Parts: sequence; structure tokens; C-alpha cells
Amino acid sequence: MSLLRLTFLGTSAAQPTLHRNLSGLAVKVDTDLLLFDCGEGSQRQMVRFGTGFTVDAVFFTHFHADHYLGIIGFLRTLGMMGREHAIHLYGPPPARRLLHQAVHLGLESMSFPIEIHEVKDGDVVPRNGYSVQVVGVDHRINALAYALVEDGRPGRFHLEKAKELGVPPGPSFGKLQKGEAVTLEDGRTVQPEDVLGPARSGRKLVISGDTRPCAAVVRAAKDADLLVHESTFSDDEQARALETHHSTAREAGRVAREAGVRRLVLTHLSSRHDTDPAKLLTQAREEYKGPLEVAYDGFTLELPLRD
Repeated sequence: MSLLRLTFLGTSAAQPTLHRNLSGLAVKVDTDLLLFDCGEGSQRQMVRFGTGFTVDAVFFTHFHADHYLGIIGFLRTLGMMGREHAIHLYGPPPARRLLHQAVHLGLESMSFPIEIHEVKDGDVVPRNGYSVQVVGVDHRINALAYALVEDGRPGRFHLEKAKELGVPPGPSFGKLQKGEAVTLEDGRTVQPEDVLGPARSGRKLVISGDTRPCAAVVRAAKDADLLVHESTFSDDEQARALETHHSTAREAGRVAREAGVRRLVLTHLSSRHDTDPAKLLTQAREEYKGPLEVAYDGFTLELPLRD
């Protein structure tokens, strides 16, 4: 796994604006394409920002309408495009009942399989080269965060050490890099640890969904390469944040600081901050001193491999 790229399809809370669509995040993981939430209009954003439609799975953080209604039209579009292979939909209960009703709305039958999975805190969805870990959060209804965690990688291959040990260039180098021992012509065996440096940890991406700041997200985001955290409100809207079980930008910054994340991106903005999120950025920076941005529709970033 080398490519890990995020494209923000929608960054507005509750209702779309002229500048921001409803919640949606496309994550390209090598050849996989995942969606995290699919607010109304997400498919148009996918066309606009060039993510493609070859989605393998959709992970819903919860089932407030602004986070999932876009799946209805998106699946119909996939059918019209001739999709045949299954798509997997994940979400907290009542995902099975609610998504079944949503995706079968209308008279046309779907032309490809739709697999609906209910997941809960602590579940892990294994995928090729990475996993998606499920984290329960604090919202008004059953809601989740997700942590995409890359498998660990072997240590760096030391070419000079391999040459000193008499390992011939070619397939033997590849075997050692994959963790396989190599037997040389003179009968000696070279172990991977003889030519590899320390194992390297994989990258971690954490997506908070809608939530009050909570210990579960802090734990999940420990040492994450990137935390995408909702920041619906500013300091002067703290009472509203408590009432609706959302976070302020300052609280998102505090979560990032406590978790020791390497980068923080704020999203899910109230329409009050639609065109000028400077206040949110300032308040989050007072808590978190690392790299920090406020997402906008079409904002794209790639996470580099860890050294």
C-alpha cells in the first residue's frame, strides 16, 4: 500500500450552502476507493473533483439525513453505469433496516449486489494491506468514528549489507524484503533481519464523524498521521455544541493535542462559518500546535509513507 489520498466532497454541517456540500469524504487507498458518509449531492461532487465512481465500500458514521441520503442516487447511478460486482455498506444499527429501505426506494431493482453490515465499537473490518477500525463516539444517536490503519511494513533494505553477505542481486533481494530467508550457493542462510532495518509502522487516518470530544477518539487517534475532526461551532456557540452533541473547533484542537496526532483537519462547519472559518482556525490553533487546516469542498491531500 503506497497511495493514501483524501478528497473532501462535502464539509458543511446539517445543510448545504453555496460553497459547501453535505458530509462526504472519498479516500483512495491504493486501488481501493472508500467513502466515509454520503450526503445528498455527493455523487456530483465526485464528478466535480475527479474521484471516480469505483467505490468498494461506504462507511457511514451515523444516520442523520445529511450524512447518508446521497447513497440513494449514487447507487442508482452505479446501476446505470453497468456495475456488476458488490458494494459493501457499513454503519451502526439500524444500518441494516434503514439502508435496505433507502437503497430499494423506487421501482427499479438493483443490478448488482449490495451487502449491508452493521458494525459497533471495537469491530475491525480487514482489507487488503490495511483495516478499518470502528470506534463508538458521543452523539445524539448511535454514531461511530473510523480509524483506517495500514499494516506495518518491513524495515529498510540495506543493500551494502546484502552485498557483504554475498547475496546475489535479483530475486533473492525481493525475498529478503518480503521477510523470507535466502539460502546461498555455499549453503549459508541469510535471514531478513541480517539485511533489514527495524520494522516500520503503517499510517493511521482517523475520521471522527459527528461527536462531542471524547476519550474514545483520543485513544483511537493516538499518534495518528491525520485526524479529521468535526468542528461545527466556535467558542461563543459552546451551549449549542453541548445541546446538539457536536464539537467546537477548540475542542477538536484539544482532542488532537491529547492524542498527539501529526496533523489535524477541521470539517463539518456550521453555515455561520461557511465562507470565513478564520475564527475556528484561530481557536483550534490555541490548543493544537501541529499542522492544521480547515477543509473545503475539493480539498485533497495525500499522506506520505512513514520513514
